[in-house]
Amino acid sequence: MTEDIVRRLGYLTLGTRLKRIGDRIQADTQRILNANELTIPVAQWPFLAAIDRLGPQTIGELARAVGVSQPGVTRTVLQLEKTGLLAVEPSNDDQRRKVVKLTADGKRLVAAGKRTVWPTIENAVRDLCRQLTGPLLDQLSAIEDGLVAEPLYHRITKKNRGSK
Repeated sequence: MTEDIVRRLGYLTLGTRLKRIGDRIQADTQRILNANELTIPVAQWPFLAAIDRLGPQTIGELARAVGVSQPGVTRTVLQLEKTGLLAVEPSNDDQRRKVVKLTADGKRLVAAGKRTVWPTIENAVRDLCRQLTGPLLDQLSAIEDGLVAEPLYHRITKKNRGSK
């Protein structure tokens, strides 16, 4: 078996390891979203959630709320605008500033996500992390091992089978 060098190097590769875990969780989450016919990319959901929670936002406000660069927000907003989920309009107080808001379709999609998959995904991640204790690197190992043993998608489908 090949040695997991990222895991073995510990804190030296912490960023890579966190990204790897994030990528795995996002891939599982996308599978869950797709199974529920909420097929927009998982990386776009935080933008919709931020606008749903905070109301209309400028690009700069949205960048701060989600914690990504303004060019990244601009790209995502343009993609979501093309799908009809977001609308971009000039600000009432400054025509140079653009305000991003959910369209009616965007509101319906977010409502469906909040009602169906958001609680399910949150519970699956909570279940994955339930037994975490000790040093950070040990916790990351437990998360990675847990995702290998039972991906989020399987945790959800198993729980749904058990509740029927």
